[in-house]
Amino acid sequence: MTELKKYFAVIGNPIHHSLSPQIHSAFAKEAGLHINYEAVLSPLDEFKNTIHKLIEKKLSGANVTLPFKKEAYELASQHSSHAKIAEAVNTLEFKDDQIIGHNTDGIGLVRDLEQNLNVDLKSKKILLIGAGGAAEGVIYSILEKEPSELTLTNRTIKKSNVIQNKMEMHAKSFNMNLNVIEITKLPHQYFDLIINATSAGINNTELGIDHKVFHDSSLAYDMMYDKKTSFIREAQSQGSKTSDGLGMLVEQAAEAFFIWHQIKPKTKSLIKSLREL
Repeated sequence: MTELKKYFAVIGNPIHHSLSPQIHSAFAKEAGLHINYEAVLSPLDEFKNTIHKLIEKKLSGANVTLPFKKEAYELASQHSSHAKIAEAVNTLEFKDDQIIGHNTDGIGLVRDLEQNLNVDLKSKKILLIGAGGAAEGVIYSILEKEPSELTLTNRTIKKSNVIQNKMEMHAKSFNMNLNVIEITKLPHQYFDLIINATSAGINNTELGIDHKVFHDSSLAYDMMYDKKTSFIREAQSQGSKTSDGLGMLVEQAAEAFFIWHQIKPKTKSLIKSLREL
């Protein structure tokens, strides 16, 4: 008797650009699994209905992308520790009539930095730009690596203060200062790693960062992955090493794949082939 293929999806709006179906299909092929994985466009005000319709079709798991990570958190009946801290979910697991929410973004970012880019985060000075769900999803995973300092900034400084207040307790548990600084004061600071967690690359808007923030011994990392953003261009003009977020995308997908299948896929060759494409 032929085993029924398990059904998975990535849900977002927009979703046409998603590489997730390609990534999970490659992982499944490597593992010898037969799965169906598709990209699903959900209307902006219909996320919950979209999920329940997919569950009726025997959906086994789902990845969730912009702008539904907060709604996915609210929908889940159980949460992993990373999802609880971020209050955002990018991976859903459907098990025994329960919806379990996970957040693999921070794990994906840290693995890309450490394993693919050979960056040791311990004792580093790190700047995180952005105060939305993308930033919230990765802060705790960064703190776990014990940098010497993590500084938050955003065009709207109040939003950075909100995240600081929320994450202060976790920073203290690692004996670390979580700072907030205005964008205009950044050139007077030194950072080993500068991470852009804003959507400026999607909207083609400028971040308003002085180019003096970047220098030839820093790494500028943009979570966007499908084009060279103004952030990356500015960093390169100052001699910084740079990376987009393609590796993070693949690594967070690998963690989701492990949650669903209990198999850890290899990632380096897939990242390489996606870059070549």
